[in-house]
Amino acid sequence: MAMGKYSRVDGKKSSGNGLTITIVVVVSLCLVGAWMFMSSWSPSTESVDFSSSQIAKDVETSTKSDVTNEEVGKSEVVTESNEEKPDPESSVEKKEFEDNNGEGDRKDGEGEKDTETESNETKEKEKTQLEESSEENKSEDGNGTEENKSEDGNGTEENTEENTDKKTEENTGETEEKTEKNTDDQAEITKESSTGSGAWSTQLVESQNEKKAQVSSIKWKLCNVTAGPDYIPCLDNWQAIKKLHSTKHYEHRERHCPEESPTCLVSLPEGYKRSIKWPKSREKIWYNNIPHTKLAQVKGHQNWVKMSGEYLTFPGGGTQFKNGALHYIDFLQESYPDIAWGNRTRVILDVGCGVASFGGYLFDRDVLALSFAPKDEHEAQVQFALERGIPAMSNVMGTKRLPFPGSVFDLIHCARCRVPWHIEGGKLLLELNRALRPGGFFVWSATPVYRKTEEDVGIWKAMSKLTKAMCWKLMTIKKDKLNEVGAAIYQKPMTNDCYNQRSQKEPPLCKDSDDQNAAWNVPLEACMHKVTEDSSKRGAVWPESWPERVETVPQWLDSQEGVYGKPAQEDFTADQKRWKTIVSKSYLDGMGIDWSYVRNVMDMRAVYGGFAAALKDLKLWVMNVVPIDSADTLPIIYERGLFGIYHDWCESFSTYPRTYDLLHADHLFSSLKKRCSLVSAIAEVDRILRPQGTFIVRDDMETIGEIEKMVKSMKWNVRMTHSKDGEGVLSVQKSLWRPTEVETITSAIA
Repeated sequence: MAMGKYSRVDGKKSSGNGLTITIVVVVSLCLVGAWMFMSSWSPSTESVDFSSSQIAKDVETSTKSDVTNEEVGKSEVVTESNEEKPDPESSVEKKEFEDNNGEGDRKDGEGEKDTETESNETKEKEKTQLEESSEENKSEDGNGTEENKSEDGNGTEENTEENTDKKTEENTGETEEKTEKNTDDQAEITKESSTGSGAWSTQLVESQNEKKAQVSSIKWKLCNVTAGPDYIPCLDNWQAIKKLHSTKHYEHRERHCPEESPTCLVSLPEGYKRSIKWPKSREKIWYNNIPHTKLAQVKGHQNWVKMSGEYLTFPGGGTQFKNGALHYIDFLQESYPDIAWGNRTRVILDVGCGVASFGGYLFDRDVLALSFAPKDEHEAQVQFALERGIPAMSNVMGTKRLPFPGSVFDLIHCARCRVPWHIEGGKLLLELNRALRPGGFFVWSATPVYRKTEEDVGIWKAMSKLTKAMCWKLMTIKKDKLNEVGAAIYQKPMTNDCYNQRSQKEPPLCKDSDDQNAAWNVPLEACMHKVTEDSSKRGAVWPESWPERVETVPQWLDSQEGVYGKPAQEDFTADQKRWKTIVSKSYLDGMGIDWSYVRNVMDMRAVYGGFAAALKDLKLWVMNVVPIDSADTLPIIYERGLFGIYHDWCESFSTYPRTYDLLHADHLFSSLKKRCSLVSAIAEVDRILRPQGTFIVRDDMETIGEIEKMVKSMKWNVRMTHSKDGEGVLSVQKSLWRPTEVETITSAIA
């Protein structure tokens, strides 16, 4: 009988002689010793042995996930033992997996510096939005940043239907799981395990094993909430909303995040279908995806949205442009030619956007419009915009600053946006003044501009007084005869001369200590920031015309140190080169992504905007998110003619579920999991990513392994994994799968 692993020879006499016993004991000890040696010294391949082919190679773009073991064996996997093997694309691979920007081009002597983690470099060299906002709030008695979220969450709403697509996704997910069964446990192994520890276990291994156990024990549940498939955790926190003392300043439309970030999954609308491709989506979307008809009933006569069988259609109109957005866009250009759509004016903010047809048709003029509106009685307006493939977000002009840096938008537009700009010392208009670039335009198309009712005349007089005191110059007032509306166009000054010459100092100038870039949870203040006149500083000189500005290194970076440790201008150039290589060599051809379905993209941790810039020639747009604990590089992104937002990924994003086709996260989660729950962060990824959408993660192998297990537990299809030198890339496709067990989110029950 074979002896068990932990069996021992007892003291009784056997039928054999003593020599036999001695031999058995010696052999057993040798085997045990060999076993312990092998356990302590893991081979170098354990951090790279994934089931899909490497990024830099030509990967078949089929969307099948049921790869056979034979095909997996044919995939080339990079290991330490074959690093020296000649490879015509090895230089590309090296650049792709550098944690530090531009490392492939580094000079001798930089290696030691580049071994620091990206997150540490960031904190040492650049102020973060968290630091800026915290400092600003200290002097204003603001709300500060939200506390870190705990790991637990609740949720759920029962989904009673599973269609054929769901079954297909489940089957492919199971096949993929079988294919990678032998390599799952290796996904989290890092180089630490190869340093050797004798027969002793290490804290790293123990902690990794515990994390594996926690991840493998995740049981996803469906969110049971009043908002159902439209749940936005930080905007649907009814528990917090009911406790508000006042809603006078739209406090009930602002963010109120639950104490514990949800870990449940949001349900799908019944009959959900894959979103219609751009540009057809601009004109029509599936009704079942957003089954709301109230806006069609209320605004149909203004050509916002109409019902048409299984579709919701969008004629391209709006309250101020019933005869189409393109005519209105051209009317504004003709009213004041210096606007120069797509040339001088590239990045704009559309306030109170409705269904965002204005922004949707500005793409035809090479203009990026970031539209926002509150989640209010205009049911699903922002959700409609995003489903159409138009940049939009849920936000409100309330009591806090907008989540953007100061002096970044080329133009700000308000067409009947229902914001009382003139009240309370012009506090809300002064917030636009903060976000508007010196020399930028404010376009106000509202009834006080062209109607003569007593109320309109009173508002016009108040606005005229306020804008004059703010030193905004009224450039023109024109009337659109076709739409029977008018527009007033103002320009923000580029010098401080007017500010210094005002006889009355109302509204006042902000204190010198007031940081105009501090925007995360910072209360509004009725003051104006001086403009920068020093040509070596940001804001003093208008950016290059589009498209040159996307690749032009801002001159004001000249005296700064970059995020990755090099001079900022050199950092910027290296980052741009790196992402061009990665996108062209890997993402466009090597991941099996059908880019014709990719319209709404988010870079969850943008630095200089290099990823978005590398995609500029495709028919898509990128929301660049700069986390509040990362270097504040968002002004650079705007300078390039791109846009973005500050955000804390320990909280939910201000968007509806199922609104992005592709999410990209470069070294986000390894840093994030130190502050909050990785499970809730991945639940948020699931919430905002569309079914059949793509999720690309670049991070250390431990984090990649954790995320891979989580997405597999949600039946997502792992399309590609690759690793090198402790760094990895994971590309997965979200499935239609939803859990059947439900759990109630108490804070989200109205």
